[in-house]
Amino acid sequence: MGAGTGDGVRLGARALTAAALIAATQAEPQVVDLDRVSVRDLNQALHALDRTSTTTRWRVLNPAGRHALAVGLDAAAEVEILGHAGYYCAGMNKSARVTVHGNAGTGVAENMMSGRVHVRGDASQSAGASAHGGLLLIDGNASARCGISPKGADIVVRGSVGHMSAFMAQAGTLVVLGNAGDGFGDSVYEAHLYVRGAVASLGTDCVETAMTEADRAELRDKLAAAGLTGEADVGEFRRYGSARTLYHFHIDNAAAYS
Repeated sequence: MGAGTGDGVRLGARALTAAALIAATQAEPQVVDLDRVSVRDLNQALHALDRTSTTTRWRVLNPAGRHALAVGLDAAAEVEILGHAGYYCAGMNKSARVTVHGNAGTGVAENMMSGRVHVRGDASQSAGASAHGGLLLIDGNASARCGISPKGADIVVRGSVGHMSAFMAQAGTLVVLGNAGDGFGDSVYEAHLYVRGAVASLGTDCVETAMTEADRAELRDKLAAAGLTGEADVGEFRRYGSARTLYHFHIDNAAAYS
């Protein structure tokens, strides 16, 4: 186990158990080198944190696109991943603040409950899928199916999103500062969708709606929470939502259900 340095304590000189990772030091930030320890050890150490833990800042080196980094967190930790992350990074997050200093693979922040996940690069498909709460901020672009079936989370994408984004979006918001691909908002329920750029096509039952003052206030709040106040004027956005024609089955709409 290496000695402390100015940027925290480096872990990974040998194989370490989760208990050893936690007990190693109370210095912050805790530095974990994934070229020397496993993702399982990292996640077990993070899972062992609770509200009384003093080791709350973590820095992950050499992620190298590994999958399932920082998943299932249930403490108010701050985790910085210095590089690209693979599939399902920060999935099932609760309370933690996870920052990826690179790109993220499929399903980043999937099923997030609360906290904040920040991708400083691009995100692959299904970013924020089924997320119940918290904030997902993507500095770059997001691929297909961004924000599918969210149940209360806020997703802010500074770039563009791919096709079928906000599919079956039940609650929460999706804010896109760039463009949206085909089938945007297909089968949307009660989520609020805001796009500054062009929308290639709207999905079934998704329509553009008038922007009310309440909508503008909500959009300002979401941009402020993402730290983007002043980067975009709310007047540049258009709002989209459900036409509510598919809430109940009707034979005249049968073709739209397929």
